Amino acid sequence: MSLGARLPDFPWDTLSAARTRAAAHRDGIVDLSVGTPVDPTPRLAINALAAAGDAPGYPTVWGAPETRAAIRAYLERRWASLPLTDECVLPVIGTKEIVGWLPTLLGVGAGAAVVFPEAAYPTYEVGALTAGARPVPLDDPAAVPADTRIIWINSPGNPTGRILSLDETRAWVQAARRVGAVLASDECYGEFAWEAEPVSVLDPRVNDGDLAGLLAVHSLSKRSNAAGYRAGFVAGDPAVVQELVAVRKHLGMIVPAPIQGAMIALLADQAHVEEQRSRYLARRAVLRPALEAAGFRIDHSEGSLYLWATRGEDCRATVDWLADRGILVAPGDFYGAPEHVRVALTGTDERIAAAAARLAA
Repeated sequence: MSLGARLPDFPWDTLSAARTRAAAHRDGIVDLSVGTPVDPTPRLAINALAAAGDAPGYPTVWGAPETRAAIRAYLERRWASLPLTDECVLPVIGTKEIVGWLPTLLGVGAGAAVVFPEAAYPTYEVGALTAGARPVPLDDPAAVPADTRIIWINSPGNPTGRILSLDETRAWVQAARRVGAVLASDECYGEFAWEAEPVSVLDPRVNDGDLAGLLAVHSLSKRSNAAGYRAGFVAGDPAVVQELVAVRKHLGMIVPAPIQGAMIALLADQAHVEEQRSRYLARRAVLRPALEAAGFRIDHSEGSLYLWATRGEDCRATVDWLADRGILVAPGDFYGAPEHVRVALTGTDERIAAAAARLAA
């Protein structure tokens, strides 16, 4: 069977009719269906990108020493990480790339299990299918199959916005170690927590001072409005990280040198992250009560850039109801949850206000 035949249809292609419907609104579409940043990339990143623009030679797959140092400093400062060596970190070409290719890069065998949350970002499943592995949606760490090779957790979560507690995160670490799996923790929304505080798998309170079998996956796309830069990184068990480095050398999976220059600048600065946090928090304060007043229930949503909303009906009916008001959202069946919709906070202040006004009308 060809790879294309193994993979599901690209989910956003199914939104074309709803998009057309929403775009017909007299005041234009409010597109809250995707989590793509709309606010400016910080000037410090643009300046650093330009300064690193004279890059005639090939960068290394492992990244420049300065890039690795910036990643280590950020994780130890912001996420209470255990002390990291250079062997523990690796820049990657955006978080989606590592999510989609991790089972293949780690040689997960045909039919072996890759576990991920029951309501989840679709690329966890796609990554498993690409490697010929068996995707297993699962929310109970006690039920992890014995043949599991990779476990994905995601906190704050996409699409639900759920934040795992320290004890819940520890339970997943213990489950992975029980079956000998790599635990990959997608922490790319970590800077956007509203009602609880996320913890990293790199935190010794979670891992008991041992990074064995653990990877934390981070992205600059959301925290720094740099999705177009395709800049991310992984950190954790040096044996796993160096296996990724070795395989990626053969495949030419390299973060460009100018992008690494921008990463160094962005990871050293927290002020722009706090500014962006304030923007999203203000938009959330407008959109959440508007949805609730219009009859929606908001579940989870303690963090991330989404509101996980339901009217207790099939999600496609909710998508159509909102499209009639010029608002486009993502149906929960993209993520394995047929009664919810995911409403992104990634609209401008004006578009978020327009959505709230339409819901009130």
